[in-house]
Formats: sequence, structure tokens, C-alpha cells
Amino acid sequence: MSDLIISIPPALQSWVDHQVALGLHADAADYVRDLIRRERERAERSDLRLLIEDGLASGVDPREPELIVDAILAEDPDFRA
Repeated sequence: MSDLIISIPPALQSWVDHQVALGLHADAADYVRDLIRRERERAERSDLRLLIEDGLASGVDPREPELIVDAILAEDPDFRA
């Protein structure tokens, strides 16, 4: 692991100390790691949401699924590989 040194104002330090005192985190570093993991997961969900919105906005192909697969394979015979 690598070290990260940060400075925070006293009010935030009190908040961190309180969170640790609740017993959900071993120490301040554990609390910060948890916050970073949660933010990363939130960002990933946000990215996925954007991809889903793009997919929904692209419309629905009226063809039967088999015809869509056949068209894909016709364009790229190595697609199955």
C-alpha cells in the first residue's frame, strides 16, 4: 500500500473521529478508504446508467434476434471466434 497524507479542517476531523467512534471503521484511514471505494462504485454506476440511457435512446431494432445475429455475422465472420 502507498501512503496519502491529507490535511482537513477541525470540523471534518471531528466528523471522521465520530464515524470511527461509532465502530464501523477501525480508524480514520479505514474510513477514508471506505469513502473512496463508495465513490468509485458510485461513479461506475453512473457510467453504467449513461450506457443504459444511450442504449434506450438508440431505439429498438424491429428485426427478430436471429436476423440481427445473422447480420452481425455477415459483417464480421470472425465475430464468433
